[in-house]
Order: sequence, then C-alpha cells, then structure tokens
Amino acid sequence: MEKPIICKIKEIITESPSVKTFIIDRDFDFKPGQFAMLWIPEVDEKPFGFSTKTGFSIAKVGNFTAKMHELQEGDLIGVRGPYGTYFEPLGDRILAVAGGIGGAPIIAAVEEFAKQGIEIKTIIGARTKEELLFLDRFENCGELEICTDDGSYGFHGFTTQKMSEILKEEKFDLIITCGPEIMMKKVVEIANEYNIPVQVSMERYMKCGIGICGQCCVDDEGFCVCKDGPVFWGDKLKFITEFGKYKRDASGSIIK
Repeated sequence: MEKPIICKIKEIITESPSVKTFIIDRDFDFKPGQFAMLWIPEVDEKPFGFSTKTGFSIAKVGNFTAKMHELQEGDLIGVRGPYGTYFEPLGDRILAVAGGIGGAPIIAAVEEFAKQGIEIKTIIGARTKEELLFLDRFENCGELEICTDDGSYGFHGFTTQKMSEILKEEKFDLIITCGPEIMMKKVVEIANEYNIPVQVSMERYMKCGIGICGQCCVDDEGFCVCKDGPVFWGDKLKFITEFGKYKRDASGSIIK
C-alpha cells in the first residue's frame, strides 16, 4: 500500500453551514468520480471524492469530518490516491442529478464534460436554500435546475420529481448521479423507464481504498466499491441487491 503524500491546506472555503472545501498545495491527476483517502494523524483515514484537482468538499457528518472542519489553513493532511472508477461521457447530451454533498463529484464531472463540448443539464437538490452547493460553477457549465425539500429556493420537491418532468420533454444520451442512495435508486428506475444509460457513484465504508480489506464489498456479487466503483454503470447495479436498501457499518452490521 502506498504511503500518504503529506499536503498543506492552502485555503478553506465555507460552501454551506455543513460543507467546507479544503484546497491543498498539490494537483492530483484524477478523473471525475474518483476518490482519495485522506489521513489526519492520530485520528483516522477516510475516503472523499475530488471536487477540484486540488480540493475536497467535505460535509460535517461524523467524528472524522468534524476533525476536518476544525483544521486551519497551514495544517497538514495525508492524501492517498486517486482511486476507483470514474464518470465516463457518452453521447452529446448528459443529464446530471446531484443531491446534497453528492454535488462534489458531480461538479467535477460536469466541468470536465463541458470542457469537451458536451451539452450538460444539471439538477441539484438540498434540504434548504442554505445547503445548496456550487451554484455558480454549475451555471457556468450549462442549464441548471434547483430543487429544495422545503421550497426555500427553486422547485419545491425532490430532484427525481424534477427529473421526471424534464424527461417527458427532453432527450439525453446519459444520466449521471450522486447523492443519497434512496435518491439514486429512484434516478436509476426513471432512467430505465426511458431506456437511458446511467452511471451512479456509490458510497460504502472503506478502510484500504484499493480492494484488499474487503470492507466495502456489496451483496450479492461481492464488488468492491473502492475498486470496482465507486462509479457503477446501471447494468452492474442490477447485481447489487443491497443498492438503495441497506449498507454496512464498520463491524459489517446492516444499516437500512
């Protein structure tokens, strides 16, 4: 296993009340959708997707992420990666669907595809206006539809509801998505109704990040999310029986 590269935090950007972007002093040659293992000495090591070549956008949801949010500019972290599969463009028109912190790998993909001249439409969602992420960056890449659960901004409802409305009127060659798994499962179901290929970025508990420990294996095929994913095409998802139903914690216990 490779050793972490020690990097200095150059800048910290507050994106929302719960999300900060950490810009480090090193460029990583990643492909959108790939992740790295971030290490805080004497704390832990966890996987996070790239949101830029030099940055990771991290939501404060647990002990490790709380420690990340306590770090200051000039502090050091270890970085291993990039690892895993990535979003691959297909056709001339792509629909991206992002929920919450799932916007981090999606914005990286949208920006890369836009550079290639692909027409992009993005649907982003959050619980409330204050939690919406990367609005300016998404708007610079193409059409943007905004959804909030509480109706405080944009469409009052879920991203999947807006997606269904759009697909009644417009055609796309590919759908990419990242966000809460229950949302992504619905995205896949709708994509299948319209016979549109779909790519999904899954999240599972990881330890090694390179397919050795087996911690992130999924039922029933035993795919390692760190190596066979985190981005899966829809035709593989049909073999992952736990998708949208449950995941496992550090002990292997099922969490629905």
